[in-house]
Amino acid sequence: MKIVAIKNKLLSGVISLLFFACLNAYSAGALAVELLNSSYDIGRELFLSLNPKFEKQWNEQNPQDKLTIKQSHAGSSKQALAILHGLRADVVTYNQVTDIQILHDRGNLIPADWQQRLPNNSSPYYSTMAFLVRKGNPKHIQSWEDLVRSDVQLVFPNPKTSGNGRYTYLAAWGAFQQKNPQARELMLRFLQNVAVFDTGGRGATTSFIERGIGDVLISFESEVNNIRKQYGEDNYQVIVPPVNILAEFPVTWVDKNVEKNGTETVAKAYLNYLYSPAAQQIMASFNYRVIDQDVMKAQQSRFPATKLFRLEEQFGSWSQVMKTHFNTGGTLEQLLKEGRQ
Repeated sequence: MKIVAIKNKLLSGVISLLFFACLNAYSAGALAVELLNSSYDIGRELFLSLNPKFEKQWNEQNPQDKLTIKQSHAGSSKQALAILHGLRADVVTYNQVTDIQILHDRGNLIPADWQQRLPNNSSPYYSTMAFLVRKGNPKHIQSWEDLVRSDVQLVFPNPKTSGNGRYTYLAAWGAFQQKNPQARELMLRFLQNVAVFDTGGRGATTSFIERGIGDVLISFESEVNNIRKQYGEDNYQVIVPPVNILAEFPVTWVDKNVEKNGTETVAKAYLNYLYSPAAQQIMASFNYRVIDQDVMKAQQSRFPATKLFRLEEQFGSWSQVMKTHFNTGGTLEQLLKEGRQ
């Protein structure tokens, strides 16, 4: 009888251990929720600040989960191609519409109406272009027209690989076009002044700051202000030209990927969080212009007045722009070829 009792106790103990082991394994699996955000090259610091706030909020509201948000950063066009080639990003936060649109056009990963799913054409924040010059502004740079002078060297990302670079190109062309019928000639001189074309915004920053190349770094207003803060406000000066382009920063969840990953609910919640006053405040603190008017009003001193034009007003749709300017054989390639002759 004692032997039987001992066997029963041992069996009961083994069953209990197996039960709790299975329960713990199940719980561990249920708790792990991972979200991958594919983003543009210079968005690292912004999302490093935003993500922990949302993770905390989500985990408090969903105690069965333990959310971790991971980031992937590069030029937005490279990021989009990576998704088309298999990167299973749940959400994308880019700096150009076409780099999201391609996920529909070439991969059928998102629906055609993706821009209508979130407010403000799925763009929770925006920026414009700005110039970073060295201490004292030795070349007296104030406007786009100053950048075509023969004594000025420029640094900005390659428009072929970077949304940042495309916005720079279009901002310059649009500003020239408003004042001068010879805009194409000015663009030729503008491009001839480029000292180096890096593939993304962060590479351009490295060339200008660490390698000492060029007189002017052109990037998003948010980036040049953050660079100045990081590398010494006494060493650099930010110039926002009087005529400029409105650069939207569109976002969306990647439908086919969130279906596979089981992350649709959290992906949608994450992107909606970007429109919240708390997130908008963080974006403004990183020198992004935001759509929350109360936040924008409170942070107005950060943002110099500039006459913003929309791409569509001067160039037509993004698809027209890509075909005319940036595709193979387009105006950009023509101008670069002419500049080498």
